[in-house]
Amino acid sequence: MTAQPATPPLSAAQDNPLSWAVFTLARSHRALAASLLAPLGLFPGQELMLFQLWDCDGRSQKELGDLQKLDHSTVAKSVQRLERAGLVTRSRSSEDGRVTLVHLTHKGRALEQPVRAAWAELEERTAHSLSADQREVFATTAARLLAAIEATPPAPLLLNSVEASE
Repeated sequence: MTAQPATPPLSAAQDNPLSWAVFTLARSHRALAASLLAPLGLFPGQELMLFQLWDCDGRSQKELGDLQKLDHSTVAKSVQRLERAGLVTRSRSSEDGRVTLVHLTHKGRALEQPVRAAWAELEERTAHSLSADQREVFATTAARLLAAIEATPPAPLLLNSVEASE
């Protein structure tokens, strides 16, 4: 699958070039990830939950959500899909019956190396034109941008100002 370069709405690209670049990069990166994960029977995002379980099997659904900054309902749906695919099982904690633990199945464990290989290919195809120094600068800059976004309180909805002007 070859991603076509996006033709930006002129004002979006001119007025907000950084936001446009982040948006188009994220969209293209996700499409490439989807093409690499599809042969493994996964959709983008599912592998991130599996990475968490490969690092520490038996995490609670709450912990999985906290680690990925996902809400409870999104985690529940993702875990259900992984369970239907035979990659994980769910069980109640013996210490606290309110807690649902997620465990890898044999099939889920068997996907670790193929998924890690897909991510290595994703990384290489994404950054093959960058030097090691440029990759480091990009990663550092992206982390700073993310920290700035996360440190900024949500803005009030702009709809109120639009409605007031009508």
